[in-house]
Amino acid sequence: MCSRIDAPSRRRVLATLAGGVALSALIGQRPARADASPVDLPAPGPRDTCPVCGMFVAKYPEWVATVLFADGHADHFDGAKDFFKYLADVAKYAPGRSADQIVAMGVTDYYGVELVDAQSALYAAGSDVLGPMGHELVPLKTEADAADFIKDHAGKRLLHFAEVDAALLQALDAGQIE
Repeated sequence: MCSRIDAPSRRRVLATLAGGVALSALIGQRPARADASPVDLPAPGPRDTCPVCGMFVAKYPEWVATVLFADGHADHFDGAKDFFKYLADVAKYAPGRSADQIVAMGVTDYYGVELVDAQSALYAAGSDVLGPMGHELVPLKTEADAADFIKDHAGKRLLHFAEVDAALLQALDAGQIE
């Protein structure tokens, strides 16, 4: 006599499979990170100069960074490196203004050549890509773009907005990023 083993019901099998798929998706998932959103900021005019280095900004549209103040005044930069120098000492570069008056900040994404939110962008340092002022922080809109850039352009470091500091900016100026 043949004994029959109770087969699990179809419903139980489907529920177990669905639960396993959901669990494996959660286990393999990393925290979500939003891409840097495009920002609508005024473009530099032909006579606008970088308050840090004095260069005419409009000549380098693929490197422009911008801060917008609550009163509508905008300052433009010829690259993210000078943008960060400015943010570190707003009073020096914009007498009478302070960082808490800034309402929006944008940097130009390397691949999309569009202004994106500076605080959400990623920054590659120590690459073979030079900006108007030499070694530069290269803004990137997405993590995928950042990974490709680091690989394709020999980038040494990838940073978030809050990780950019004075020592890094000095190292960039000296071309000594490791």
